[in-house]
Amino acid sequence: MEHDSIYIFGAHSRARTAGVYLTELHPGLSVRAYLVDDGEENPQEIGGAPVLHIGPDSVLDTKLPVYIGTRGASSSSIRSRLESLGMETVIPVTPELDMQLRNDYLRQHYARMGRSFPKIGGAASAAVYVARSAFDRELKQEYRLAPYQVEIRAGAALAEKRSAGAADDTGWQISARNRQFCELTVLYWIWKNAGEDIVGLEHYRRHFLLPEDWRERMAAEKIDAILPTPLYVSPGIAQNYKDRHDAGDWDYMMETLRFLYPEDYESAEAFFDTNLYSPCNMFIMKKEVLNELCAWMFPVLFACAEHGGERTDPYRNRYPGFLAERLLTFFFEKNRNRFRVVYADKNFLE
Repeated sequence: MEHDSIYIFGAHSRARTAGVYLTELHPGLSVRAYLVDDGEENPQEIGGAPVLHIGPDSVLDTKLPVYIGTRGASSSSIRSRLESLGMETVIPVTPELDMQLRNDYLRQHYARMGRSFPKIGGAASAAVYVARSAFDRELKQEYRLAPYQVEIRAGAALAEKRSAGAADDTGWQISARNRQFCELTVLYWIWKNAGEDIVGLEHYRRHFLLPEDWRERMAAEKIDAILPTPLYVSPGIAQNYKDRHDAGDWDYMMETLRFLYPEDYESAEAFFDTNLYSPCNMFIMKKEVLNELCAWMFPVLFACAEHGGERTDPYRNRYPGFLAERLLTFFFEKNRNRFRVVYADKNFLE
């Protein structure tokens, strides 16, 4: 990289993650400052770099690159604002750039640990269920499902009208709890009702990027599960959750783990102090592996939901889903000597 320091616009999870990726991948590179222009409660510094509130009178080194580490929807206006301040090189961290940085970082991270970073390079007949709610907005981009993908209505029990096709309110199901359990109502339905040997879960806006012969490769390479490429979060999985969600839900989840699975508690505590987890509750795995995962995970989630109750804020009410992302990742970490796991990137459709 031409410069020895950069700016990053943003001061929350995405910006911090971008800072770690960039500085770890480029030895000697540092973050000069994290820039913000909003009224949110921001820290005074991140990893030793100051957090600066920019304005018309801000004095910045306009020659330094500035990476936009915020949600994509606001990138255009932020870019215009930074360019109006004279910044010559403004680089939005797009999903494509984030994917590239994440993969480069993970290859380096696992190499330092003396471990490989297996990526799907994919198996037998399978059904990958694509969860879509009646309340989801329409996609701006066209996406055509592959023959192995099956769209399934999530939270079908809550919809006023029943639509054709697969739905999560048949057989053994928890469809009516979708507002709280989000895509987990489909996961539960797959566990209790799906009959395929290989099953998967995707979202209508997020799909795995797989080679055409992924099923054959999954069989030939004896792969048990495909998970999303891990995401780096700071300062650690547990604290990142507490900073972004209700810390009490996390603490109760850990107490539930201690009660239900005392043999897992210490290793879970240590793992959640690290930085990498696979987000989005997406996967493709052998059905017998899924059965074991769900039998282990859902008792924890049900206990947490019973304790925490429902929240009036729709986003905060989805805490069982957010906890599940972390639990799912830990399940495969604690079983890393039993199951062969590989990773795959995913798209994100507008």
